[in-house]
Parts: sequence; C-alpha cells; structure tokens
Amino acid sequence: ADDARKAQQTEAAAKAAEAKAEAEKQSEAAKAAAEAKQAVEQKKQADIAKKKADEAAKQKTADEAAKKAAAEAAKQKSAEEAKQKAAAEAAKKEAAAEAAKKKAADDAKKKAAQAAARKAAEDKKAQALAELLSDDTQRQQALAEEQGDEVASSFDDLIVRLVSEQWTRPQSARNGMSVEVQINMLPDGTITSATVTRSSGNKEFDNSAVSAVRNVGRIRELQQLDRKTFDQLYRQRRMIFKPEDLSL
Repeated sequence: ADDARKAQQTEAAAKAAEAKAEAEKQSEAAKAAAEAKQAVEQKKQADIAKKKADEAAKQKTADEAAKKAAAEAAKQKSAEEAKQKAAAEAAKKEAAAEAAKKKAADDAKKKAAQAAARKAAEDKKAQALAELLSDDTQRQQALAEEQGDEVASSFDDLIVRLVSEQWTRPQSARNGMSVEVQINMLPDGTITSATVTRSSGNKEFDNSAVSAVRNVGRIRELQQLDRKTFDQLYRQRRMIFKPEDLSL
C-alpha cells in the first residue's frame, strides 16, 4: 500500500512538474510572442516615423525649391519691370527731346515769321510814309540847287525813317486818312514842337502822328547842313501821315 501511494505521489509530482514545465513553456512562448509583437509594432512605428521623416524632408525640399523658384521669378519680374521702366523713361526723354526740338523749330519759324511780318509792316509803313515830307516845288528846287538831289533825298529819307520808327498807327486809322504835321527844329536838329496844321478828322490818328515826331527828339545829322539851307528847308518842315497800304 505504501509503495502504491508513493508511486501515485511520484506520478502526481511528475505530472505537476510536467504541467509546470508546460506552463513555463507556454509562458515563455507567450512572452516571446509578446516580444515579437512588440518588435513588430516598434518596427511599424519606426517605419511610420521614417516615412514621416522622409515625407517631411521631401516637403522641405519641395518648399525650398518653390521658395527659390518664387525668388527667382520675383527677381526676373523685378528685372523686367526695371527694364520696362528704363525703356519707358528713355522713350519719355526721347519724346520730350523731340517735342523740345519741334517747339524750338516752331518758335524759330514763328520768330522768323514775326520778323518777316514786322519787316513787311515796316516796309509798308515806310512806303506809306514816303510822302511824309510835303513841300512846295520851289523848296524842292532850292534844296536841289543848294545840296543836290542826292543830299536832299538822303535827309528826307532819314527824317522819314526816324519818324516811322516812332509811329504806331492807331486801331482807328483807316485808308484815306491823312494828317499834316508841322515840325519846328533848331540848327542842332532838336525838334522844338510838332503841331497839326491839317487834321485827319480823327483825334487819335492826329495825336499818333504828333507823338511820333516828338518822340524822335533830335536829328543830329541836320547839323551837317549849312545854316542857310537849314533855315530855308528844315527849320520848319511839314509831314503828311497816311495809313495806306498798312494792313489792319
């Protein structure tokens, strides 16, 4: 009976040991499985982290490339704008220079035209004043005898020119008008007075003729005449002002 009991105990102990060993084996297997699972999970997480890192690196590279491209595009745009601005300024300067050149040419033409118009007016005025010196035939003949035709003509022309330079025809002047002005002078050529001896009927026109004579002031060249000739022909001189041939 003792042997049978011992045998049973031994068998039970062996089964217990076997069960324990099996349990330990299962525990080790479970542990190994857990460790393997953890390793797989860690690898998975590592792969995910690596993938994220790779994506982040790619995104960073792409962002930097985009930034660089944008900077280059901005630089090119700025350069193009600067080029266009420079071209516009150059065109503006060229246009301004051309306009200034055209204006200068137009001004020159205008001045030339004005000068031509003034000369034409002066020529017409001189022509209209050709009869300023009105003397009787006897005086003209006396002058020719004493001084010669050329000398007489030269002094008459001088007086006409000097008076015409001072004469501004008024707006009220009309063709057909004429005013006679008597000039009193001294031997040194000083004009002492100018008075209307025959009116045109237009006071403004008469006054313009008187003012023209007075504004001459003095005709120094008359000093070249001998006293007899001066007293006979130029101490008192009559001039006729006419607006004919002068444009309104």
